[in-house]
Amino acid sequence: MLQACLNGQRSRGEHPAVPLTAAELGADAARAVAAGAQELHAHPRAESGRDTVEPEAVAAAVRAIRASCPGVPLGLTTGLWTTDGDAELRHARVEAWPELPDYASVNMGEPGSAELCALLTARGVGIEAGVWTHADAQTLIDRGLAPLRVLVETSDGGAEDPVAAAAEIDEMLVAAGVSAPQLHHGAGADAWEMLDAARARGRDVRIGLEDTTLMPDGSVARDNAQLVAEAARRLGS
Repeated sequence: MLQACLNGQRSRGEHPAVPLTAAELGADAARAVAAGAQELHAHPRAESGRDTVEPEAVAAAVRAIRASCPGVPLGLTTGLWTTDGDAELRHARVEAWPELPDYASVNMGEPGSAELCALLTARGVGIEAGVWTHADAQTLIDRGLAPLRVLVETSDGGAEDPVAAAAEIDEMLVAAGVSAPQLHHGAGADAWEMLDAARARGRDVRIGLEDTTLMPDGSVARDNAQLVAEAARRLGS
């Protein structure tokens, strides 16, 4: 499965094609799907341009993307940075979401993640369990959580060798009987290396301006669609 990660926390200053508003997310999502993306991951933005889980911004982003990409699975962030580390505020805002995505990413190492997973499950939202480190993987195992998917994100966890660390976590999860699909992705300089390694391991992948602004040859990508098209080519789709 190829997922397009449309914007993340990246600013317009880092790349001029980063979609920020709900309308921009909708239009950009459509181009990414046309280029080969099968699922979508987005970070709704406040008027300031900052990541947010505020209900109004989430609803606007979900409606815009759903209108432009009907039937395409959509996931959103719940990163704790969206509420400056306030887990209770994040929980309250997610509880108030008037429009629900198909799934949401929850980082296992963040305070309040267990309660947030329970809330999302109760609301019928699938969970992408974000695993940055071996400790995060053990947390997932110990909780007995059955997520929609496990996001293996060792670049975010600061691993010295993210590709090797991802392979170790992969084996750790399988050995523990975690049967959920795994999506491995890198960030920055290792985004394409991680994609190729994940493909070789038979894992799901993602690409987009959240993870990298560069094509494999080091040139600056035009937009999400160009990144997705190259990933689709590498996957043979």
